[in-house]
Amino acid sequence: MNTPANVLIKEFLPGLEKPSTKWYLWVALLSVVSLFGMFALIMQIVKGQVITGMRDNAVWGIYTANFVFFMGLSYAGALISCTFQLLRIKWAKAVLRIAELITVSSLVVGAPFILFCLGRLDRIHYLFAFGRIQSPITWDVIAISTDLVFCIAFLYFTHIRDFAKLRDVTDFNVAPWRKRMYKFLALGYQGKPEQKKLLHQAHDIMAAIIIPTAIIAYSLLSLLFSMSLKPGWHSTIFSPYFVVTAGYSGVALLLVIMWIYRRNKLMEKYITNQHFNYFGFGLLILAFVYAYFSFSEYLTDWYNQTTAYEKLMHDLVDFSHFGWLSLFHIVFAFIVPVIVLGFPWLRSINSVALVSAFIVVALWVKRYLIVVPPLENPFIPIQDTRTEYVNYSASWVEWALTAAGIAVIILIFTVASKIAPIIPVSEVADMENEEKPKLLFKTKG
Repeated sequence: MNTPANVLIKEFLPGLEKPSTKWYLWVALLSVVSLFGMFALIMQIVKGQVITGMRDNAVWGIYTANFVFFMGLSYAGALISCTFQLLRIKWAKAVLRIAELITVSSLVVGAPFILFCLGRLDRIHYLFAFGRIQSPITWDVIAISTDLVFCIAFLYFTHIRDFAKLRDVTDFNVAPWRKRMYKFLALGYQGKPEQKKLLHQAHDIMAAIIIPTAIIAYSLLSLLFSMSLKPGWHSTIFSPYFVVTAGYSGVALLLVIMWIYRRNKLMEKYITNQHFNYFGFGLLILAFVYAYFSFSEYLTDWYNQTTAYEKLMHDLVDFSHFGWLSLFHIVFAFIVPVIVLGFPWLRSINSVALVSAFIVVALWVKRYLIVVPPLENPFIPIQDTRTEYVNYSASWVEWALTAAGIAVIILIFTVASKIAPIIPVSEVADMENEEKPKLLFKTKG
């Protein structure tokens, strides 16, 4: 039967069939980067933490910055997709699968980074076997594990209808094992009204569970910092600040990935100017909210006249320490986004995507500035004041694992978009005849 969904699914079949040589080379490159990261991890396990930049003062480094950053991306993707699901925002349906993939891939990659800080990875199971219920770390482990299970389930539920369509397509040139896979994953879905109703109810229930779980989990993560007395961490605004930062970075990354997929001519039909209009407007609002929280954080640290806080603020503005990173963060997380997104003659799809890419990098830099400078300014200086013990400098091992984490996220997107359309076809087909909303925020094509 030629339903809108069946017609639409056939547009994506060529991209889902036998991969090209270019695709295989791309996957091979990402796999090599990932395997090099695995080699770096093995070297770290064999030789110990001494081959990283972490020392007596800076016991954390870019591993922790990556952990906080990727967790933020995952929670942002969850909040975007689940909120839009519950509010029935029709125009966003085409990009919700991208947001869901950001959630799952960032969780899968981000969670292990905190484990890389441990000197004894063979004792990881102690977190589950002997975790103290009063410890924020124990609650963080519980929250992240629970969130991962819920988000994978939510992503799967949103694929069931498309798996059923791919199972039923006759002229689909794929290997027999993929046909069997689609049949198994479709769970016998036939498009019956009662099945559709139950599936939508499952979507709503999972979305309603994930939203508070994501907020609680990222708030618990912020408590790992703010419940200490260390200058730069001891702050009452860290929980909402972390949630706002997560949303800001998540929307920015979503815009970047939307721009990448939109380079395919087929995707221009589904990832339209309208998506950049609305998400660009949301990014502008988040820029102002994020600026407010950041200003509040810097103001309270600056106003605190204790020696420890004074030394920390000096290092953050000193160009021989962290001044350049602080300047980069301020310029590309606040100033440039407001100028480009706020003035129509500077705003286009390409400029919005470029600004979003800078925002993602700048917010990673901010995570680095949250983690490292406070650790380099302890209350009581250590006796051995050699530069390599007091100051932190990431080693090739840490950078290799960081590159591997990024490669794994890209690899997940690459493989996922080959298994099923990156656009939720069945959902988009349901809204073809619906009235389109008016634009509030215009972006040039």
